[in-house]
Amino acid sequence: MTKNDSMFRVDRVAAPLRVSVTESIRNAIAIGRFKPGDHLPERELCEMTGVSRTLVREAMRQLESEGLVTVEPHRGPFVTKISRQQAEGIYEVRQELESLACRLFVANASDEQRKTLKAALSSLRAACRKQDPQGRLAAKNHFYDCLVEGANNEALGNCIYMMNSRITLLRATSLKAPGRIKESIKELDILVDALLARDADKAAELARIHIGNAAAAAIPLIEEEAD
Repeated sequence: MTKNDSMFRVDRVAAPLRVSVTESIRNAIAIGRFKPGDHLPERELCEMTGVSRTLVREAMRQLESEGLVTVEPHRGPFVTKISRQQAEGIYEVRQELESLACRLFVANASDEQRKTLKAALSSLRAACRKQDPQGRLAAKNHFYDCLVEGANNEALGNCIYMMNSRITLLRATSLKAPGRIKESIKELDILVDALLARDADKAAELARIHIGNAAAAAIPLIEEEAD
């Protein structure tokens, strides 16, 4: 276990333990503790998370079903490599789903959900001022969770949930691009302004622009990792 692996230790009293272990390993992959193509040794994962082999194996099965882990016969689990074509496809779908989420948020969000989204943006802004990649990623994921929750559409939420692991990985990749964090916050500032002003058309278009910019930042980095 490396010095920085303490951040991935699992809290045994928070959430079902299996869920916490899966989330911990997912985060470790997302922030680059394990990179695309890296082997995921069971013993190392047990030491990193502080849990049993049984729980780590359950987490591996879940992450495999999400497409974040690939299990090779006689070799074990590896972090899945995402190709440029796959990344472009994910971003295309994100543009459609999240622009729809913005329209539905304008139509359906309660006053409390609108306040929660604004607070999530403030938390994200604060997290981005710190040198904590995991904290930034968690804050950004929370912001999007609030957006989807405010859309109040179960089918939309399920569609995004099915893609969540790969979206999280690409989100973490885009935030590594120089200057991207600052630009991302600016884009989300004006997006939230449009949402709170109940301008569905503008919010949907801003969501498309934001995701397009994220794609432009992430895809060159994905190609570098593939070389």
